[in-house]
Amino acid sequence: MPNSLHHRAVEHVGSRIVDGSIPTGEVVLASEIETELGVSRSVVREAVRVLASAGLVVSTKRVGIRVLPPEDWNPFDPLVIRWRLASGGLGAQLRSLTELRVAVEPMAAELAAEHAPDEFCGELLNLAAQMRHAGRSGDLHTFLELDIRFHALVLAASGNEMFANLANPIGETLRGRTELGLMPERPHEEALTWHQAVADAISAHVPQDARASMEKIMRRTNQEICGVWADKPRIFPHPKH
Repeated sequence: MPNSLHHRAVEHVGSRIVDGSIPTGEVVLASEIETELGVSRSVVREAVRVLASAGLVVSTKRVGIRVLPPEDWNPFDPLVIRWRLASGGLGAQLRSLTELRVAVEPMAAELAAEHAPDEFCGELLNLAAQMRHAGRSGDLHTFLELDIRFHALVLAASGNEMFANLANPIGETLRGRTELGLMPERPHEEALTWHQAVADAISAHVPQDARASMEKIMRRTNQEICGVWADKPRIFPHPKH
């Protein structure tokens, strides 16, 4: 029960901050959240800790919980990603993660072809085969989970721990695209072929082929959904010292 109450408090405040219902700069009192949700001070305190770790709020003693501007939010936090996808920030969120993927994943595939351990190669080949089967049979739920695992494994196989830690935000975005109906009804045959080509190139240790095939996947992804963010303004956070 406490975990349920904690989740409810995090969702209630966090989603409202992200969709703008609680505006930047507003100060919220813990007592107000307690009364509104009927929860204890300890539940609110833990919820605020989660929101602060995501960069959404800062808690000041004897003042309250102040809402921070979007440029202070952690753009890699899965909660922030999910809330942005569910709000007016959908386009901007998809653009940010898609552009990041276009930049990073081809390099990750190249590095994986150079450095991936044998067990990673075997799993990638198995995943590619399963993706082909699930995609052709129209099992989109299974295909989604396999796709998330495939891309997470390529990132991990690069041997770069910063790349590997992009797996969760990318997975959250892929799930969000599917839930919002922004995925094709069936995966394109080309995409299935390119995933197989990535797995083959990594397993054969051919870096340039792995990079080229992943580049095709990412460019196709960008082309499919770029219309969603065509009119969305970009965020230009000032570099922090």
